[in-house]
Amino acid sequence: MRAEEGRVAKGLWGGAHLRMSVNGAGAHLEFDCAHGEISAPFRIDAEGRFDLAGTYTREGPGPIRIGREPTARPARYAGRVEGGRMTLSVRLEGADKPLGEYTLARGDEGRVVKCR
Repeated sequence: MRAEEGRVAKGLWGGAHLRMSVNGAGAHLEFDCAHGEISAPFRIDAEGRFDLAGTYTREGPGPIRIGREPTARPARYAGRVEGGRMTLSVRLEGADKPLGEYTLARGDEGRVVKCR
């Protein structure tokens, strides 16, 4: 379950309020009231750290109004992988504070409650 060749193990990573699916091209993230994308291979350094560019799109409850579709915003996904556990911080580009910090486990479905 460790990362190989400087990449995060493919598959599902999950925890409270986040489910992330890692593939060879990046990752798709599902938050309670948002979703995100990392569109580059999910690489880590020799100490398991990563800092990757991606997007973060807020979602709201109910139907989406025409002309008010959610907009993807540039974001940074940073953290560390240690064995089958990952810590992850999500920060919108230009923001001083992270939107959230998460602890994920490899193979965990996560516990996401979508906005209704």
